[in-house]
Amino acid sequence: MEISQTEGYACETAELHALMARADAVRAAEWGDVVTYSRKVFVPLTNMCRDTCTYCSFVADPESARASLMTPEQVLHTAWQGREQGCKELLFSLGERPEARYPAAAAALARLGYQTTNAYLRDMCELVLTETGLLPHVNAGTLTDDEIDMLRPVSASMGMMLETVSKRLTRKGMPHYGCPDKTPVQRLRTLERTGQRGVPFTTGLLIGIGETWAERIDSLAVINAAHARHGHIQEVIIQNFQQKPGIGMADHPEPSLEDMLRTLAVARLMLAPEISLQAPPNLSSRHAEYLRAGMNDWGGISPVTVDFINPDHAWPQIDALAASTAAAGLRLQERLTIYPAFLRHGDRFLDPSLSARIHAMARADGLALDQRTGATP
Repeated sequence: MEISQTEGYACETAELHALMARADAVRAAEWGDVVTYSRKVFVPLTNMCRDTCTYCSFVADPESARASLMTPEQVLHTAWQGREQGCKELLFSLGERPEARYPAAAAALARLGYQTTNAYLRDMCELVLTETGLLPHVNAGTLTDDEIDMLRPVSASMGMMLETVSKRLTRKGMPHYGCPDKTPVQRLRTLERTGQRGVPFTTGLLIGIGETWAERIDSLAVINAAHARHGHIQEVIIQNFQQKPGIGMADHPEPSLEDMLRTLAVARLMLAPEISLQAPPNLSSRHAEYLRAGMNDWGGISPVTVDFINPDHAWPQIDALAASTAAAGLRLQERLTIYPAFLRHGDRFLDPSLSARIHAMARADGLALDQRTGATP
């Protein structure tokens, strides 16, 4: 960590180019000239959710025609499409506990033979592993101890965006009002529980939803503190809010490029250097600036499926992203859903049932092996 929480507060008005230069130096010292990405297929298991965040266009009311709960056949069909396109990771994205709020969601699960979404998710992870060999990464939101234990043997990694630690944003009229899973205490409990169990974990901030600069710094500080206790945070995503038609925040201003760059740079300086820093490449075309602000990973990119959270923003072509990365003097390399450093400590961060499978997909340096040639992707 280059700067403290207190110093982070002061960075709101610090000179941006100087911040970026410091952040870039930290990135280079830890990650060299490599920028990574994961070739993955996205499976939106269900878009029903008991939370109603006003910036979200993914969620659908269970009574609407847009509501969906994928069948096992649909999951496998999508998974095989990803496998055929060289994907190694399958990301399950889903709403949180819709059955706890909506009888229609509970009924949809019951028709498939399940009482809870997370029990169904567990079996779909196993199905994907068994039938296709793709490595599941689950974004199931807040989880109990028992749910983490249930999912860990069938998922190589897990994730949950912290988004913010601001309690203020849960008040009436704010984006997290009436969203039980978005209370900071619940999000932080999941960070802690996954850390205690050695789960390779992704988290991050959603910026521009009404939080203050100080609240962003506080959010980065608690993520770093959790990692200091448990060493389980693989990557932190800095994601910029996007306007979308039909959402409650359709007219809310998006964060500026400068705001995004400043947040990325300060995140790199506040977080432990071994935590990968990521920003979605489809939510901005300013890739060179992002790289100069200290980020080292482009996250998951799919040659098969859209970004279901931001469907109006297409994924960049991997070749094009490699070219823009090279223009910044860096090399794009494919990784697995579990990072090399975590793979090297698989006795702690991997369930024994997954270890041999994952090692067989990795190069000697822990990055992704080209399954067709055994060479660098």
